[in-house]
Formats: sequence, C-alpha cells, structure tokens
Amino acid sequence: MSGNDFSQITPAFFLQTFILELMHAAEQLGGEYCESLIEHIAKSAGLYFEQTYRDDHQLAAALDHDQYIDLILALKNHIGGHFSLASTDADTITVINSRCPFGERVINFPELCRMTSSVFGGIAARNFGYAKVEIRQAIARRHGGCEVCIHTNREQAADKPGLEYKRSAQRQDKTEIAELHSRIEQQMRKVWWTKAKQQGAKPAPAIVAKSPAMQQVLQQIEVVAPTRATVLINGETGVGKELVARAIHAMSAREHQPFVAINCGAIPENLIESVLFGHEKGAFTGAVEVHQGVFERAEGGTLFLDEVDTLSAAAQIRLLRVLQESEMERVGGKHTLSVDVRIVSATNRNLEQRVEQGLFRMDLFYRLNVVRLWIPPLAQRPEDLPHLVQLILKRLNEKYDKQVQTVSREVMERIRAYPWPGNIRELENILERAVLFCAGSELKQLPLDLKPAQSELTDWAAGKRQLVDAAEQDFLVGQLQSCHGNVKQVAAAMGVSSRAVYAKLKKFGLNPATFK
Repeated sequence: MSGNDFSQITPAFFLQTFILELMHAAEQLGGEYCESLIEHIAKSAGLYFEQTYRDDHQLAAALDHDQYIDLILALKNHIGGHFSLASTDADTITVINSRCPFGERVINFPELCRMTSSVFGGIAARNFGYAKVEIRQAIARRHGGCEVCIHTNREQAADKPGLEYKRSAQRQDKTEIAELHSRIEQQMRKVWWTKAKQQGAKPAPAIVAKSPAMQQVLQQIEVVAPTRATVLINGETGVGKELVARAIHAMSAREHQPFVAINCGAIPENLIESVLFGHEKGAFTGAVEVHQGVFERAEGGTLFLDEVDTLSAAAQIRLLRVLQESEMERVGGKHTLSVDVRIVSATNRNLEQRVEQGLFRMDLFYRLNVVRLWIPPLAQRPEDLPHLVQLILKRLNEKYDKQVQTVSREVMERIRAYPWPGNIRELENILERAVLFCAGSELKQLPLDLKPAQSELTDWAAGKRQLVDAAEQDFLVGQLQSCHGNVKQVAAAMGVSSRAVYAKLKKFGLNPATFK
C-alpha cells in the first residue's frame, strides 16, 4: 500500500488486493495447491455469476451466444477490466482486453489467468455442452493485452491449445457422487469393524443414496464431518438419523474414538441426568457406586442424542453447560470434569415451535443448531426404494438363512405405491415378515395393509403440521427441479416473495444450487 492514499481503497481495489494476497499465501504451499484453489474459486464464482445474470434477466433456458457474450463482458468490465468482443461465429467467440481486473500486479501471478479460463469455460460448457478456452495473449505474460478464444465445437477445437470444460450433470457429477458415497461407506465399515463387540453381531451400517435428496445429504456430511460443529438432524421417525450421525462420526477426526448413541425419549425423566452425566455414590437412593454417564463414555468421540426434544428442563440446563464450557459434574458430585465430546442430536419434531411453546430452551437450541441436516422421508426418495429392498433382503437372508434374491414386479409396484409413513423402519419390518413366509427365491407376497399404517404421532396438531410440511416441501422440490434452482422463478410459481422461498429452503435444508 506504500504510496497509496487510503481513500483509494475502493471495493474493487480491496478485492483485487485480497485475491492477489491469497494467491501469494497459496503460492507458499506449492503450485498444485494454488491451482486447485483458483479452480475452486472460479467454479463456485462462475455458478454464482451465471445465476445472478439469469435472475436479473429472468432466464431459465440455456444461454445463447449473444447472452453468453453479454454475461462474460459485463462480468469482467464490472470488476475493472476493459473487455470487448473481437469476433464471433458458430464455433468460436474471441474477446480482447486492454486492462486486467487484477491490475498490473497480475504479472506476478500469471496463474490467475486460469481463473478467467475457468469462469468463461465453465459457463460456456454448462450452456453449450463443451468449451475449450485458449488464451492467446495475456497481460500477465507481458503481452500488453489479452486475447481469449472460447471454442464451443469439440471437433473444431481438437487441434487448439487450451483447457477443456465439459457439461457435467446439473447436480454433482455422478462419478463424484459415487466416489463420495464409497468413501463414506468404507469409513463407516472401518469404524464399525474396529469395535470388537460388533464382530459377528449386526451388519455394518450402510447408506442408500441414489436419490438427489440423499445425495445432497452425503455432500453435507462430507463438509460438516471434519469440523467440530454440533449438528442437529431433523427427520421423521425411521428415516435413518442415527445412520447419518454414524457417517458424520466415521468421516471425522474422531473416528478412532467412541461413538455413543442414546435415545433420550426412552429414559425415565428421573434417570436422564444420571444416564447422561453419571452420578456419585450415595447421590440418591440406590446409587451404591460411582456411575459414569454417556458423556464420559464418549470422551474424545461423538455422542448422538436422539429425540433430544424430550430432555427435561434440568437436563437441558446441564447439557447447555457442557456445550458452553466443555465441563460437567456428575449428579451428586462436587468436582468439575472436563469433557471433549462432539454432540450430534436428532429430533422428529419442530424444535423452533418447542422453543416458542416454552418446552425447549432457546439458548440450547442455538447451541445444538449450529449445522442442521434434514433427512427426507422415504416417500420423497423413490430412487432409493429398489436399492433399499435389495440391501434389506440381503441382511434378512443372512439372519434367517434364506435365499430370497428378488421381489416380483407386482410386489415392487406395491412398494413404490405405498407412502411408507414409518419410513425405512417400516419397510424393514414389512419385508422381514414377508421373507419369513417366503418359500422360494422370489418374494411374491407383501403383507401391506390396504390403508397406510398409522403414524407414531399421537399429537393431532403435530401430525397435521408434519403433513403440511411434507406437502410443502414436496411442492418446493418440484418447483426447484422445473425452474433449475432459479429462486425468483420458484417464488413467482408459488406466489410468494424470494425471501419467503429462501426461508423455506433454510427450513427444509435445501440448496437451490443442487437443482441447477
């Protein structure tokens, strides 16, 4: 900043300096890291800029050449460049530039040309299917100006130098999702079988994620797991909340430490504090020895609190202290114990409403709700059904020494038509009953009631709310798919404001970028 007046620090100058200093820091870690950082920034920024342009111009279909040119020129010129169109035809767009958005200091970081290449190429590939970006001249290479060619015809570009960009699936590329799924599965099995008591007991947990909704959950697991953040998992009974909690643990640095799961709703209120935090000898009638609670047993690892909404007021206060101070006392104890446990909690209720009703502490809710994951009900995961059926059949065959390999077409049709209010747990129960009475290798009968099984909910208001939420979410997902994640168009279709749509997206844990 030597020689510069403080008043010259404009937003554009600030961002230029920030990016250049970021490149400098990345440079210290090696060229590969710097390149991957540039690619990541460009990929994310390109998506954002394109969507912003679409929102401004109310565009849903693929951009044509004129719209693409308008976007890339406006983009670069808004941030300090001096780009203009040199020529264009059906296969190649050529733009020139006489002023770099990063200023003259870009000469020290010619790698930044990769950012322009990736932004231009990524947007072109998404809209035209293919792009190769050839940077013929660059200010960063002391050419005095830039000349960038975007080739959109694969055959015509075959002998041209440059970086290639291809249209991936609108959601994350299937190969990448498969690889992510495989990594999570491997880690879960690794953690499961390192526990001696699991050997020869239950099969290792497995996540089925062929549906876009569950694939989004996998992506969220990968992001959240390595952090220390507390996680709140929302979802109906039987959707697999504990399974997701185990995946978070397995993908974290705590994988070698204990994973302890407890259902808060299954413990009598007068015992919950003792179960969670332990008790000292003589703390109450029947306390004949020191008891370690689940927090101590989970030390260094992950504690999964299912049905966390059922905690008593006293237990909520103790839990809040653990989250705030990382310390606790046993019931009847006088010594403070340090605690290093990551909390993953789960509920099938609306905790915000419980807070409003005075049934759950607001400060505890905020501590638990640092990251929220929403697990979709089985009715919204039709792509997962056949894979879940095969997985469950395999486990039941091992359990009962059966050889049921498939289900008939009629049975699968019934499975797909049924709403599964009890979710995966109900599917397991129904299939277990059917496999027990199946004599051959194909399951031809399924003991499904004509009417869906009654939900475990006994509260009418809660049941009504759940049905409304499910219908609302289903409609929202459908609109996101048809509008390719364009929030403004979704808002128009739903007759609400964009702000209201964003509130719903947050409520249901949906990311509009997933539907682009």
